[in-house]
Amino acid sequence: MPSVKKFQITFDCADPERVGRFWCEALGYVPPQPPAGFDTWEAYTESQPPEERGSWFTAADPEGIGSRMYFQRVPEGKVVKNRVHLDIRIGTGLVGEERLAALEAEAVRLIALGATRGQLLLADEYNESCQNMQDVEGNEFCLD
Repeated sequence: MPSVKKFQITFDCADPERVGRFWCEALGYVPPQPPAGFDTWEAYTESQPPEERGSWFTAADPEGIGSRMYFQRVPEGKVVKNRVHLDIRIGTGLVGEERLAALEAEAVRLIALGATRGQLLLADEYNESCQNMQDVEGNEFCLD
């Protein structure tokens, strides 16, 4: 049985480009080059039927290591907690006040991009501190 090495993370959302550009900034990802025959994404978008324009967006790790992210427009809004979420590993190896400072600095940066802060979960005997957040459309993620 083959082992899967690459996978894509897909987000259902109302505004794929807005959510995708948030995650590009959050993770240092980039949109791909426009399709062959188009100098810009705007030119490609204008070539599509009106109902297809802005219906999807992709983001990729510029180093080709991280998973590709795909954002697709869906008609329904988010109504309940995510069953899966991303953890941005900003505090790996840090503990105590140093970890809290790293989480806070990243939270402030992402809030400036449109994220909202959730609950700060402080370290206990099993887990280090983490900061719950939401992206520009309310999708939960953690700063870990």
